[in-house]
Amino acid sequence: MNQITIQCRLVASPETRQQLWTLMAQRNTPLINTLIEQLSQHPEFETWRRKGKLSSAVVSELCKPLKTDPRFSGQPARLYVSAEHTADYIFKSWLAIQKRLQQKLDGKLCWLEMLQSDEELTQASGVDLTKIRDRAAAILQKLQPTVSDETTPNSSQKGKKTNKKAISDRSLANQLFDRYQISKDVLNRCAIAYLLKNGCQVPQQEEDPQKFAHRRRKVEIQVKRLQDQIESRIPHGRDLTGQSWLNTLETTTQNVPKDNTEAKRWQDRLLTQPSILPFPLIFETIEDLVWDKNEKGRLCVHFGGLSDHTFAIYCDQRQLHWFQRFLEDQKTKKVSKNQHSSGLFTLRSARLAWQESEGKGHPWDVHHLTLYCTIDTRLWTVEGTQQVQQEKAAEVAKKITQMERKGDLLETQKGYVKRLNSTLSRLNTPFDRPSRPLYHGQSHIVVGLCMGLEKPATIAVCDAHANQVLAHYGIRQLLGENYRLLNRRRSQQQKTAHQRHKAQKRSAPNQVGESELGQHIDRLIAKAIVTIAKTYNAGSIAVPKLRDIREIVEAEIKAKAQQKCPGYLEGQQKYAKQYRASVHRWSYGRLIESIRSQATKLGIVIEEAKQPLVGKLEEKAQAVAIAAYQARA
Repeated sequence: MNQITIQCRLVASPETRQQLWTLMAQRNTPLINTLIEQLSQHPEFETWRRKGKLSSAVVSELCKPLKTDPRFSGQPARLYVSAEHTADYIFKSWLAIQKRLQQKLDGKLCWLEMLQSDEELTQASGVDLTKIRDRAAAILQKLQPTVSDETTPNSSQKGKKTNKKAISDRSLANQLFDRYQISKDVLNRCAIAYLLKNGCQVPQQEEDPQKFAHRRRKVEIQVKRLQDQIESRIPHGRDLTGQSWLNTLETTTQNVPKDNTEAKRWQDRLLTQPSILPFPLIFETIEDLVWDKNEKGRLCVHFGGLSDHTFAIYCDQRQLHWFQRFLEDQKTKKVSKNQHSSGLFTLRSARLAWQESEGKGHPWDVHHLTLYCTIDTRLWTVEGTQQVQQEKAAEVAKKITQMERKGDLLETQKGYVKRLNSTLSRLNTPFDRPSRPLYHGQSHIVVGLCMGLEKPATIAVCDAHANQVLAHYGIRQLLGENYRLLNRRRSQQQKTAHQRHKAQKRSAPNQVGESELGQHIDRLIAKAIVTIAKTYNAGSIAVPKLRDIREIVEAEIKAKAQQKCPGYLEGQQKYAKQYRASVHRWSYGRLIESIRSQATKLGIVIEEAKQPLVGKLEEKAQAVAIAAYQARA
């Protein structure tokens, strides 16, 4: 994706802000809350959860009768569309998360079924442990040559042996899992389960029943946590009146909880700050935003459904040129009498939201209006616009060809084809834009990013085709003279964590605010990574998959504890606990978004790959780069 989001503050008269707040807080947000409630109680809800998606037409059908409801009537038509989009986005993102959690739960349940003690395996197979070991060794002997062929050894690189073994183990485990699923022979299944639980090896020592019970209990706890997450995570709206919080308070004062789980749920609700801002308004049709200048020469915007109200643009000087481009695009189309396509407008979508602020008075006087604009960076230049134009023209031409193949068309279908031809003609009308050569990196040069707890970013510049590392950069090299800011950020987070801990002990609200220093450091790191990628003419930047970040962090903590306290389990656990408290928790998602934003402006592709759990940081960064390159096939 070559899209980024910019923002600006909107300034309007008190009457305009009051009317907008009334529409959003008293009409639009309650409508969205009702749509969310109806969707969660829909008969097809469990089907959606399993599939991980729902049709947008369902939301539109549910919204139709609500438009005449006195509680939600009186809104401009554009606001009803925004409510549908908001509810649709909330559920689609939630269902995607549910699908991922369900897949993870299915995998854990499958592993729990396979994870049996040696005694249980002998009972299930009807043979002694020696025969299970012999069969496991035979299976392992058949698979190991295949695994060694899949890995490409390179003894010239330091540390490559560890990476090759980790890749080999993962590949072998995958093959064993596949064989377990298709195998019908009981002895084979027991032998494969025996191999998998012992790290794809045949151990010679006897199994410790106590350690195995502890290991199985950990998997059972993981399964229970996933089940709780799937059952408890149901979307809910924004209660701007605080009535839900009051109802919970009344319940807790008049009733006794059935168990600790219910007591914890009540406590969580009481400690959660209620929402005070309405849902934002979403504008996916870019012509719903009309740009012009007021008598003072300041850039202003009008919104579809709110055309009688004017909002002045107040933005950073670095982003002003984007908003000026929005005005130029609309002027160009108007002057040419709609001969230009709005599909080539730099602005792609917008979101109007209230930003929380502190103070006394009416909410529309206290809080600020903010406009978030999503833009396609390619549409800034002639070369990028031609690239987008070719993509869209090919898509429209494909639709025309599909319609023409049908033969005799209905009048409505003929009208549709006529509109497609008109769109194709407008796409071929160029905009007057500056020229700048497109960035063309070498596809085999990949910058791999490794994330850690103590060092949030380490990169390796790799020639993936030759399997060679060109350069390594640690966090100190990336930040340079700004490295001191990282230590300042750590001190701030430790102080904030201490304040939150004291609030939790008093059962008081613990939402402690933080400074924007972390975001500033993220931008510095992102800028340095993109600059290095440009220096080496890299074609892409490979970042770790965020869903693996918890395992990555825990693996780093355990490795550190084992290094400090070898062979002493209790000491390792104590050190790990102290280490978690001493180092900061980084916002890895924010860092990746900063990298994505900086790379998108230049035209560098962002790829994702799984980060290994073991190895040095430089080796992990190299593995991420190689994995991303190989995944293209």
